[in-house]
Amino acid sequence: MEQTIPVVSLADGERDPERFEAQLGEALRDLGFVAVEDHGIPQRVFDAVYDHFARFFALDHALKRRHERPELGRARGYTSFGVEHAKDRDVPDLKEFFHVGREVDPAHPRRAALLANEWPDEVEGLRESTLALFGALDDVARRLLAAVGAHLGVGRALLPDLAEDGNSVLRVIHYPVCDGFDAPGAMRAAEHEDINLMTLLPPSPQSGLELLTREGEWRPIRAIEGQIIVDTGDMMSRITNGALPATTHRVVNPEGEPEPRYSMPFFVHPHVDAVLEVLPPCRGDADPPPVRAQDFLMERLRAIGVAS
Repeated sequence: MEQTIPVVSLADGERDPERFEAQLGEALRDLGFVAVEDHGIPQRVFDAVYDHFARFFALDHALKRRHERPELGRARGYTSFGVEHAKDRDVPDLKEFFHVGREVDPAHPRRAALLANEWPDEVEGLRESTLALFGALDDVARRLLAAVGAHLGVGRALLPDLAEDGNSVLRVIHYPVCDGFDAPGAMRAAEHEDINLMTLLPPSPQSGLELLTREGEWRPIRAIEGQIIVDTGDMMSRITNGALPATTHRVVNPEGEPEPRYSMPFFVHPHVDAVLEVLPPCRGDADPPPVRAQDFLMERLRAIGVAS
């Protein structure tokens, strides 16, 4: 199966860093999306999390709701089907999901600002497999951010430092079969842009993801084993003054025989003290003003119905 977006090899980041930085940067500038191969995460690491959460989502809804934390802005734990919607839309997305954040030592200086995770005890091994995946994706994200920084001309340390011990979130999503759901215009995930700096999307067993090209056409992105799909979000767009855009994308309902879909995007966020301001090489005549990353995040979460 051939991919429909540019493909880069993370191994080139070691063999030929300048070439890799140019390929990655050009793909993100042009399309906002890129597929990354040779990332070093074995498929079994992804499969373990998919398996554990398939068992969690199969639980009775009353059991799942024990792990719902609306008082935390749903930033941790379970979120029920029909709660989240895209910005400026009233129709809810056809999904339920579970959020896992960073875990640090109790003595860590940013520990108080990082919300505690909610772990379901109904599925043995879920915590261990999920934290293993979180750590692996976090490492890949640091390498990608370093390459993006080099491409932008701010050095390899600035962007990884911005996300060091950041409020990154792994979201495990279940899009159930929705026969008979008759809300007009409802889809698995309506068109939107990601809020954060960068998103890493591990290979999914099912397709459905589409991006909106600059020509206004929807392009399907293939779900290919061995590839992580990477896109840039609104925070990255803001600090690059739009040089690296946040591309609109969606998850469409399946055609033909319906089947559930699972996905687990890793949203890379800055640390809690970070300020989003335009990077020096990207400055122009109409730069957006600096804003605290946490304030920017909460404003967007309120706009999609998961925070109040």
